[in-house]
Amino acid sequence: MSLSDPYNIYNMLSRAIIGAAIEVHKELGLGLLESIYEACLIAELKKRGYRVKNQVPLPLYYKGEKLDKEFRLDLLVEDLIIIEIKAVEELKDIHEVQLVTYLKLADKKLGLLINFNVPLLRNGIRRKINGYI
Repeated sequence: MSLSDPYNIYNMLSRAIIGAAIEVHKELGLGLLESIYEACLIAELKKRGYRVKNQVPLPLYYKGEKLDKEFRLDLLVEDLIIIEIKAVEELKDIHEVQLVTYLKLADKKLGLLINFNVPLLRNGIRRKINGYI
């Protein structure tokens, strides 16, 4: 597997993120606030050597004018993958649309929507791609 291939880089990184999220879910279980999962996922990813930014501001533009309002990305890992964290009863289409919008506005290729409020975490993960990788 070539690390110069963007597809491989995104796949390796998304697998690592999912592995870290599974570890957090195993440790904490479900039923907590999104902010708790966010803090623990940041700690787990940093422990594994990844660069993580949280609550990353994303400016709002309307008809070319920058407004005094902004979006917030929950996490940005290695400046490549956006992670949107949820702790809801079930993921809705609007959660996926939100992530896709963030991907477009931030000009990022891959995002993970992770809902920690599920018995089995793999059932709470959605992967979204902006364009092609």
